[in-house]
Amino acid sequence: MPDNKYERLPQAGDFEQEAGTEVFYLSPKPIPTGMPAISAQHLHREASEVFLDFAAGKATIEFGTRASIGSVVAMTIFLLCVSGFGAWLRRHQEPFLPSWLDGFTNPFMWGFIGLLVVVAGYHMVRAIHQVSARPPVRFNRQRREVAFVPRKGEAPRYVPWEEVIACVTAGQTITQYAVTPSFALLIGLRDSGTGDVFWVTIPSASLGLAISEWEAIRTYMEEGPSTLPAQPEEYEEGTVAYFHLCRQVYRDEHSFIRYLFGFLGIQFFSGWTLPCHLSTWVNRRPKAMLPKEVLDWSQNLPTEQHARPSDALQQQSAEVRKALAKGQSLQDYFKAKLKEQLPLEA
Repeated sequence: MPDNKYERLPQAGDFEQEAGTEVFYLSPKPIPTGMPAISAQHLHREASEVFLDFAAGKATIEFGTRASIGSVVAMTIFLLCVSGFGAWLRRHQEPFLPSWLDGFTNPFMWGFIGLLVVVAGYHMVRAIHQVSARPPVRFNRQRREVAFVPRKGEAPRYVPWEEVIACVTAGQTITQYAVTPSFALLIGLRDSGTGDVFWVTIPSASLGLAISEWEAIRTYMEEGPSTLPAQPEEYEEGTVAYFHLCRQVYRDEHSFIRYLFGFLGIQFFSGWTLPCHLSTWVNRRPKAMLPKEVLDWSQNLPTEQHARPSDALQQQSAEVRKALAKGQSLQDYFKAKLKEQLPLEA
């Protein structure tokens, strides 16, 4: 993916800022991040000594459903307020409540609301279908390659592990409620034949969790399944149990007024636990299988045929570990490295 800033493919340590969104690259090459290996969304559906399957979790569907319901409800409330304001302006010509009721029961208004429901429902059904119909991305640690199917019916593509693009983003999301910070992990799988990049986006609650999600994959590929975090599925993001856990934490850490309007009000008008139930149902549905070619590619290999890390990755990883051991962050390491390179470039 050519980049206007660097005029080359991105690499670990690159930093970009565009349209209010900051992007920091963690790979290629996939070096240690210094963050714990945590998968808050349980995206690692299956893992063995040979491969790890990476797919959308419950949180993705839950968030999308909640956003759709919230958008429709917010627009309905807005139209209710507009019709009420119009009735108040006409209060000297006709009674307020009957006028408001007539305005709000206007068939054109409800036709518009119905259209919003249809559009939101279409996008929800489409997202659910994509989750069920798209095979997972498979990371093969013995071959040090990643297999993915860009679209249903297409031939699988294979990307060397050390060429996988990974970055975290930090920006702002404007919703009907407020302007809130947003974070995500983006994994880019580049088809060397066409140059196209297949992107997997994983929204996260914080920048640290986004990096930890990637670190879980990285440590699996470099060290094996024993490094994957063992977490209770009950409290996976997007489940009813996780919803009530967040509710309890919010209530304990904030005032009653903020809890009432900052959590209860927003969650009630965005479906309460209905999105959680829907996301659980979607993730229990049968998922699309990987092609036979990928299944054959996933067979266990003799030890002597296992791929090895490149010398460049091993050298850079060792340098990063030394910096982390001194208390530096990954960003500090690259800042120091950039300062060392500037005199040479000048």
